[in-house]
Amino acid sequence: MNKGMSKTKSSIEVPDGLERVLLHACCAPCSSAIVEWMLANGITPTIYYYNPNIYPREEYEIRKAESKRHAESLGIGWIDDDWRHEEWLEGVCGLEGEPERGLRCARCFELRLTAAARKAVELGINWFSTTLASSRWKRLDQIESAGHAAESAVAGARFWAQNWRRGGLQERRGQLLKEYAFYNQLYCGCEFSMNQSKTRNS
Repeated sequence: MNKGMSKTKSSIEVPDGLERVLLHACCAPCSSAIVEWMLANGITPTIYYYNPNIYPREEYEIRKAESKRHAESLGIGWIDDDWRHEEWLEGVCGLEGEPERGLRCARCFELRLTAAARKAVELGINWFSTTLASSRWKRLDQIESAGHAAESAVAGARFWAQNWRRGGLQERRGQLLKEYAFYNQLYCGCEFSMNQSKTRNS
């Protein structure tokens, strides 16, 4: 266990003194069980919806609406940092042909988590985390590396690196998806992942 961390009964490791966190959320299904766990354990999350990778715009708006609906149902803070897809494309330029879980994804995570780190500091919230670490389709090492890179790039920001698949949260995610009747997307988000998903399923 890392220094300064305490272990809860559900195997989620919480940094000492953490009471508020800016939670970068990729979608409502992935954030639902995490937010529920945080609220039950005395942690107040503010959801930060920053996903300029999502394509097309219609898909982005659907996922955004579901994330906002979820936050409002719980009475917690929710922030939309807009689409800015062209800016994201510039950020991953040259990596378009990378496979899923490759270098493009690593760069995408870093761009989004750096934005989350900046927003956390702007709001006076010391800690930030991400629901990206709840997906079994993502590489945890890439997410953790991106989070720590963001932490290093933004003075005052602290990254809560947590494997959100633990503690029964993966199973609870599936239950909440049905309870809320969430829209459940079939690909990660960007046009490159969408094309690769279509190729796999054809």
